[in-house]
Amino acid sequence: MTRPLDRLIRPRSIAVFGGKEARRVVEQCDKMGFAGEIWPVHPREEEILGRKCYRSVADLPAAPDASFVGVNRGLTVEIIRALSARGAGGAVCYASGFREAVSELADGDDLQAALVEAAGDMPILGPNCYGFINMLDGALLWPDQHGMVRTERGVAVLTQSSNIACNVSMQRRGLPLAYILTAGNQAQTGLADLALTALEDPRVTAVGLHVEGFDSLESLERLGLRARALKKPVVVLKVGKSEQAQLATVSHTASLAGNDAVSSALLARLGIGRVETLPELLETLKLLHVAGPLESRDISSMSCSGGEASLMADAGVRRKIVYRALRDEQRRPLRDTLGQMVTLANPLDYHTFVWGNREKLADAFTTMLRGGYALNLVVLDFPRLDRCDATDWLTTCHALVDAAKVTGAKAGIVASMAENMPEETADALMAEGVVPFLGIEEALAAAETAAAIGEAWARPAPAPLLKAAAAEGGPVTLTEHEAKRALAAHGLPVPEGMTAETAEAAADAAERLGFPVVLKGLGVAHKTEAGAVKLNLASRRAVLDAAEAMAGVASGFLVERMVGRPVAELIVGAMRDPVAGPVLTVGAGGILVELLEDSAILTLPTDEASIRAAVSGLKVAKLLAGYRGGAKGDMDALVAAVASAASYVVSNASIVEELDVNPIMVLPEGDGVVAADALIRLRK
Repeated sequence: MTRPLDRLIRPRSIAVFGGKEARRVVEQCDKMGFAGEIWPVHPREEEILGRKCYRSVADLPAAPDASFVGVNRGLTVEIIRALSARGAGGAVCYASGFREAVSELADGDDLQAALVEAAGDMPILGPNCYGFINMLDGALLWPDQHGMVRTERGVAVLTQSSNIACNVSMQRRGLPLAYILTAGNQAQTGLADLALTALEDPRVTAVGLHVEGFDSLESLERLGLRARALKKPVVVLKVGKSEQAQLATVSHTASLAGNDAVSSALLARLGIGRVETLPELLETLKLLHVAGPLESRDISSMSCSGGEASLMADAGVRRKIVYRALRDEQRRPLRDTLGQMVTLANPLDYHTFVWGNREKLADAFTTMLRGGYALNLVVLDFPRLDRCDATDWLTTCHALVDAAKVTGAKAGIVASMAENMPEETADALMAEGVVPFLGIEEALAAAETAAAIGEAWARPAPAPLLKAAAAEGGPVTLTEHEAKRALAAHGLPVPEGMTAETAEAAADAAERLGFPVVLKGLGVAHKTEAGAVKLNLASRRAVLDAAEAMAGVASGFLVERMVGRPVAELIVGAMRDPVAGPVLTVGAGGILVELLEDSAILTLPTDEASIRAAVSGLKVAKLLAGYRGGAKGDMDALVAAVASAASYVVSNASIVEELDVNPIMVLPEGDGVVAADALIRLRK
């Protein structure tokens, strides 16, 4: 177990090893006013930037809190071993040529293992790592230029990519950056562990991560719980794919539960926000820095243009936000302020009748902000400052600031195009507690994400994630009858049925069960495509004919009583994700699986409230609710059935490779559900 990272990212003393890159680290620390000690180490130089050079780790005055090791990869291992033995606080390993270069350098893997061994319990970042920037203390283990300024409080941004870190440092959006931290190869210390350390700094308000894959489920889980406890939100921009699961081709579950969908479900469970682009990440962090998570998805929008109001309305359709209608008590004051020619709605086009009038604008904005919305937005694109006069636009900003101060409501100015918000305006708005949003899509993404975090935090903390290592051995596929019996033992309703080896025995079974029946061929993966399913067989002759027709592909037969006409058909499945372990899928089933691609992921363990919420969010939920006057589906029975499947997976977590129950026939309200087909693959 490594020591805490506090000394490393908040150092009082810094040692630098190497030539050009080490010199740049000293330059950056001096430029940003680092008040601690800096000790250069170089085998030949007498001094670097006015500071005495030491010859080795052993010659240093004391064990440094943080070290930047900017030497070749072989020497890096030696220096890390010496620093660890000296009791140093941690180090950045700048050199490349480790695991990331294994296709070019055969010893890359071994050298990375040697580096981790040399570090022992001393924290290291990297290798192949640029380092970090701490603008709260002016401590920069960073061998390059950047665009940041000192700040007293702000957000932390973490990434595996040094170049993206450089790009983020150059942002001109008004976002106060407290830390930028990179992790390189994450040979020892991952982004989640770094994020946990950043969260503990009382000057950090929120944390954003750009990641390609999660290195540790346990660290991610700790991060989510700690963020909730500290009331400091975390947002993730996840790109790429984690190592692909060995997905089977015998079911539909694999195609529905991709790694990306599992990542989203995992983050949602932990109360960690997720965004899709880098601008969305930065705009969301701005909102969280100023306002924290939102209490609801209700937002208001105001602009002096119908075109802008339409853009906001259309963008909202693609987001899980709500432009809640105006309250009755808002209408009269708005009418008195804006006049008779303004259509009172949300989004609101307040026209130009009050343009340039700070008092009237503030009155209108105050009325909107008293509507109980979680966030109130004003769309405002500034003219070019090098060619135009922005006085009236600043008046609008002042009016919104006035309204926000009077009401205490959360507010933001939205530039529809990012380049139309001057940086000095963004900085001034942030100083007044009003969020300057650059881009309509980005503003609504930020609102959606902040609301999702707020909803997650309003619920009880989630149970610990299911952790079950996969058992050894290859997978074995149960017969449909065996699968249904296993699931029925956990409470899943299945049709009454019997197996038979011959056509005559199948016909006998049908007579005992009572017609009509379903006949299925055993040992066939995709029964419908193979012609191994026959429905509504109403006589012995029909059963015999059907059995003889499928005898060439079937190893036996399953005869079941025919289920009544369902309101809807759903699929419930499970698969093993390489990071999250077994996860559950619920979605539109039957022949609609591929057509609708309508599904939700449930991480495990789960509960009936989470299951009901997942089902309610599906497109097929409209059928369950009684679409166009049709019968309602038995939602309670469906939720219980999904819970039964989850119970089976949890109880067999180490051996379940795949589960596919498709379709679950949801009957009219009060009549229950029936699992018409089931497939299970277990590790033996």
